[in-house]
Amino acid sequence: MHAPLKFTNHRIEEYALKVTYRPEDDTGKIIYNLSLIESPDLEFALSIMKEAHKRGITISDRLLVAGPGEQVGGYTVPDGRHAICTVCSITLDALLLQRGIPASPIGGGIVEVDERVAQRFTSLILYRDTTLDPLEVLISQEATSILDVMSHGKGNILANIRECHMEAEHLLGAVLDELTGIGFSGILDVGAPNVPLLGVPVSPQYVGVAMVGGTNAMAAFGETGRPVVTRALKGLIDIREMGYLDDY
Repeated sequence: MHAPLKFTNHRIEEYALKVTYRPEDDTGKIIYNLSLIESPDLEFALSIMKEAHKRGITISDRLLVAGPGEQVGGYTVPDGRHAICTVCSITLDALLLQRGIPASPIGGGIVEVDERVAQRFTSLILYRDTTLDPLEVLISQEATSILDVMSHGKGNILANIRECHMEAEHLLGAVLDELTGIGFSGILDVGAPNVPLLGVPVSPQYVGVAMVGGTNAMAAFGETGRPVVTRALKGLIDIREMGYLDDY
């Protein structure tokens, strides 16, 4: 019997309920993305990631690097390749939920940046309408210009958006400030109640929260022409298995 189709918004909800990460203790499981690169490209990929983090278009400086033959979440890295695991931005939805702020994921897309300020979504794939991760799709379409954003402050990056009820607005601000203080970066913008955010409408009595995509750094690496395969929302991993960019 074939398994039923599972739309991305349902996958997000399932993962969010399984996240156990406690930022105050730096323990528990987070959602991660996995990218495969050619082993000789590892040092270059890490340099791109460091620059992307410096420019504020990553989620976190946490990562896991696994070499050929090593396992990550039951997946064995093939010969000649290295796997780089990064924090998925959907982890934010789980952290909001843990603090009593239910978040409804809307979609992922491309955000236009000018003078290092997010201007608007130029494309958006709704999570409820796809079984594929929107950011994976957009990476495959070569729709980004992340290296231009890193170098000149102008171009297109990956981002996603969710909405939270306006009654939780005061809690939302406090939680986002807390997460920023412990290194959980990448918040692009928070909207006002009943007002579109970066051109995306929100439900009545809701506010939008836009965040950079957790796969931006590896998408930037791919823009250099080097081979990379990225799988967003790959699974759950213990945060203690991940190191820091400064370790490399």
